[in-house]
Amino acid sequence: MGFSVENQKATNSESCVQESVREGFKAAAITCVVSAVPTLVGVRMIPWAKAKLNYTAQALIISGASIAAYFITADKTILEAARKNARYDKRA
Repeated sequence: MGFSVENQKATNSESCVQESVREGFKAAAITCVVSAVPTLVGVRMIPWAKAKLNYTAQALIISGASIAAYFITADKTILEAARKNARYDKRA
């Protein structure tokens, strides 16, 4: 019986990780588009940005926002699943 409980916990953990990766990727993709548009428009329209932000800086702005969105969303998803599993364990 102990084996099946441990097996169930491992399965729950695996699905939690897969869900967090999926949600994090969605958030990163959306954030990439949302941050790329104003960054690229700003570099072409604002004289200061045109003079100071080269291609590397633009890529860092966009990728930094995307990476942050990925990790924040993945962390929130894992914490949400852990709370849900903790409530499930208390009921059992």
